[in-house]
Amino acid sequence: MKKKSVGWIGAGRMGYEMAGRLARGGADVLVWNRTRAKAEPLAKYGAKVADEVAELAARDIVFCMVSTWKDVKEVVTRLLASGKAKPKMLVECSSISLEGSAELRELLERKHIQYLAAPVSGNAKVIKAGKLTFVCSGPKEAYDLARPFLGLMGVNSSYVGEGELSRIVKICHNVFLGVVTQSLAEITLLAQKAGVPRHAFLDFMNQSVMGSTFTRYKTPAFVNLDFKVTFTPHLLRKDMDLGLDAGRKFEVPMPLASATRDLIQAMIGRGWTEQDFATLLLQQAQASGVALKSENVEVGDGLS
Repeated sequence: MKKKSVGWIGAGRMGYEMAGRLARGGADVLVWNRTRAKAEPLAKYGAKVADEVAELAARDIVFCMVSTWKDVKEVVTRLLASGKAKPKMLVECSSISLEGSAELRELLERKHIQYLAAPVSGNAKVIKAGKLTFVCSGPKEAYDLARPFLGLMGVNSSYVGEGELSRIVKICHNVFLGVVTQSLAEITLLAQKAGVPRHAFLDFMNQSVMGSTFTRYKTPAFVNLDFKVTFTPHLLRKDMDLGLDAGRKFEVPMPLASATRDLIQAMIGRGWTEQDFATLLLQQAQASGVALKSENVEVGDGLS
């Protein structure tokens, strides 16, 4: 690993923390971000900061973590524009469509650059806790080469096969994220309206066979109404749309996903766009005739 140089594209909430873990782990990392100031603090971990994305082309492996397929296409095109150098491999970690990922793979194959699709499960706090997970697809040798770096950033990576299979896995994952959050909001409000405090109900749920890393992680937001953003409603809607598109493509009916997507759209229509998508709880409370208040109870998130 120490013999391979790494380029990193994107220093948003996720990319910043991932690049920081790589640098702290001893990797030789050169970071680029559209707004340079967002990447500059990574220097304290040993990362170098590039002025232009084209500087990353001379790196052995380039990781990309940005918001949308449009962003991915733009930055990768700029990365390869000079033609003077090219990385041996690109590892793309953003949530993009199957079609976008396939187009990127074709572009990179023409340049004789290996491509590993490696979307993630987690957010900035999950990364800080060392619990990020990756799902990867592409050539097995590319996965084997990238795996030590993935290990610096997270707790586990899964290889699911060739092509864009990791993209469909991530899309399925995020559809489940939306459906589970809406379901959790419904049952939490049902319990509360019957007289059970939210913290008591979620304490039981989290210790039961139905509890999970995710339900524990969302418990502080549901109990104390702290909706500091980890994943915006707009981004969740994007992933729900990707999931429903995949359902149509593969002829899989997705009635629960469709209903959840409509509820997320309704939330966006209300103007609830800048807080975390867990504000689905607030929308469910209004529909249930419940005026929510913070319970001001100290509850753990299962991460710290």
